[in-house]
Amino acid sequence: MNHIPIQQIRPLHGDLRHGNTVSKTNNAGAFKDLLNSSLEKQSGLTFSSHAAERLRSRNITMGLEDLNRLSTAVSKAEEKGSRDALVLMDNLAFVVNVKNKIIVTAMTSDQMRDKVVTNIDSTILA
Repeated sequence: MNHIPIQQIRPLHGDLRHGNTVSKTNNAGAFKDLLNSSLEKQSGLTFSSHAAERLRSRNITMGLEDLNRLSTAVSKAEEKGSRDALVLMDNLAFVVNVKNKIIVTAMTSDQMRDKVVTNIDSTILA
């Protein structure tokens, strides 16, 4: 399985719940920008700066297959009219703003504080 280093995920900044986001330009180089763009196009998802930091700090790695599964789950949530969803995938949990296809946060099942997730309207098992 090919894993994508978390450093290749370009975060967004802004108020994610209300769709007011502004892309942060990555000055690390044209190749990295091209790769990030390709990943976003393939999965249709963007990781917030908070989610990207959580992935890094929690040593969570994702491959293309994982991104595709997550993207499929978000599409299913969108079809059902979900706005903010919890996607459970293997031992990972993602809170997603469905309308904007933005991953708001990510965690392992062991790291879910109090085992309670708030501000969601649906849960998808991927």
